[in-house]
Amino acid sequence: MKIGDIAPDFTLKDQYERDFKLSDFHGKKVLLSFHPLAWTEFCTKQMLSLEDNFDTFSSLNTIPVGISVDAVPSKKAWADSLSLKKLRILSDFWPHGAISRMYDMFIEKHGISKRANVLVDENGKIIFIKTYEISSVPDIQEIIDFLKKSK
Repeated sequence: MKIGDIAPDFTLKDQYERDFKLSDFHGKKVLLSFHPLAWTEFCTKQMLSLEDNFDTFSSLNTIPVGISVDAVPSKKAWADSLSLKKLRILSDFWPHGAISRMYDMFIEKHGISKRANVLVDENGKIIFIKTYEISSVPDIQEIIDFLKKSK
């Protein structure tokens, strides 16, 4: 995947077992925030940064979502433990990592996704891609600044 590519459409279940279909958000930007596994320190901080900045993303016509290979029940328990009220976290559990693979984000050796942010524009084109060290938290301000500049 590279900037300018059309983002592959997909449907995944969120923590409430509701479908999230990327193409349903045509007309809005979507931030796909890939994280390796729920219940880990850096993934927790990554998802909390999305939740904490949810209103800022909304003001920038952007829907943030988290994606990992964890099963829906695990996502639900984790979301509850983090008190997530707005952020949807998506389960790429089965077929295992299928969406992570579609976006070239799957680490076969470990069975998890990379830590990455992929920003899809209102027309379904990828306008931002960045991968991060597994043991780091993506700089959320970098994404916010990018969105403000691309208004």
